[in-house]
Order: sequence, then C-alpha cells, then structure tokens
Amino acid sequence: MSVPPLATIMIEPMVRSALLEDLGRAGDITTDAIVPPTARANTALVARQAGVIAGLDLALLALKLVDPSIVAVVELSDGSRLAPGDVIATITGPARSVLTGERVALNFLCHLSGIATATASIVEAVRGHRARITCTRKTTPGLRAVQKYAVRVGGGANHRFGLDDAVLIKDNHIAAVGGIKSAVERARRAVGHLVKIELEVDTLAQLEEALAVGADAVLLDNMSPDDLRRAVAMVAGRAITEASGQITPATAPAIAAAGVDLISIGWLTHSVTALDIGLDYLA
Repeated sequence: MSVPPLATIMIEPMVRSALLEDLGRAGDITTDAIVPPTARANTALVARQAGVIAGLDLALLALKLVDPSIVAVVELSDGSRLAPGDVIATITGPARSVLTGERVALNFLCHLSGIATATASIVEAVRGHRARITCTRKTTPGLRAVQKYAVRVGGGANHRFGLDDAVLIKDNHIAAVGGIKSAVERARRAVGHLVKIELEVDTLAQLEEALAVGADAVLLDNMSPDDLRRAVAMVAGRAITEASGQITPATAPAIAAAGVDLISIGWLTHSVTALDIGLDYLA
C-alpha cells in the first residue's frame, strides 16, 4: 500500500532549520572557496546497500531551499526497495548549491530510509501472523512526524503521536494514584468518548485488574511468549493487546505467534542505523 507523502508545509520548517544549523554564520566557506560560481554539477543519489527508501521529499526540498534552480529527476520513490548501485534520483544544477545542500539532504534521506528498512525487516519477520509492528514516542525531538512517516513507509503502523491523542497509563501513573482501578476511573472521567485508554501491565494479575476496569487496550510489557499466550487467552478479544520490550527481528516471530494484535518497538526510531546512500558525480 502506498503511503501518502507529508505536505510540504509540515516538512519545510525542519528542513529549513537543519540547513540554517549547517550554514551557520558564514555559509559554506569550503565550497565557496574552492568551487567556481559557474561550475555545474551532474550528480545522482545512489544506494550503497539494500533497503527501503524514505525521506526523498525532505532531501530534495533541502536542495531546492538552497537553490530553486536545482533540478531533480526521481527514478525511485519512497517505499521502493533498493539494491546496491540503484539510482534514486539525478540532481543537476550549480555545483556550489548542490554541494552546500548535500549533507542535510543525505542526513534526512539516510536516517529515514534506515527507519523504513528496519521496520520492513521486522514486518517481514512476523509475516503470516496477525500482529502489526508499531513505533513509539521514543523519537528524536523535532523529527517525530517524519520518523513516524518512515515507519509507515516500511510497512509498520503508528502508535500515539503525542501525549494528547490517547491515554497510556504506565507504571508511574499507577504508583502516583495508588492503583490500576483508580487510574483508569480517573482517566475515564477526564477524557472524551473518542479517546482510547491503554494500560501498561507487567503481570497477568495486573492484566486481570485491567480487564475488570474495562481498559480499551493493554500493553503487555516484557512478557515471555508463554505469558503473552496466556494474556491473549485471558483478554479473549475484550481489548487490544500490545507486546513491548526488548523485541528484535530474532524474537519478534515468537512474540507474534502468541497472538498479540500489536508489537511496539522503540528502537525503530531512537537508535536505528542509517541506510548508506551517497551523492555521486556522474561522468
């Protein structure tokens, strides 16, 4: 399924901020000193390893903000599978401008493609099971919208986008008010009828309490596959089940086989490895 691109108005502020950070107070003094103002660049964004593209719009916008005269011809769009050597896009224009925008463009493209690639690997690992792979709020400040977009491009789904679009009652919330029942009841009284309430539980005993007070979803934290199977049987369709904690491509299949609805993974956004993509001069 194709993932709709993010509107330019959503991505432009973060791209502009990244360029201003890089240009500093004097601009690109290296390129300006070395490259003649009349020089032209004929380049290509080239994959150096296999993966999934995400963030091409941000990369191209970075170049366009530096110089609107830069021309990009897209060969492979977001969501495309890459093999080493694949040309993603050709970039032509004033050499100074292309070189000045190169690093910011690649920073976005490599990072977001890394997220999409990692997500796709986990999605593939659980193929055949009902579980969907989701991200978390463990995102880089200022980049949440685009990191969650990259998860969608990789075939995953998004958890809540912030503190304001769903209730997730965690262990410290429970400790602060003295128990699960009190926490859920307080939440139910405070939020609107369209807001879902999810409760984090560490044990099957806590799960029993969560079901008794009518939580819409339960986050089954750091449970073994055996305990997850028991939890899914206890829930019996009365709530959405989400597994979380120390999940890797190696452990995900057994967790998915337990029958949970969702598997949430923080490292998809907070510590993923960037995909190696370069900007190469063409002969």
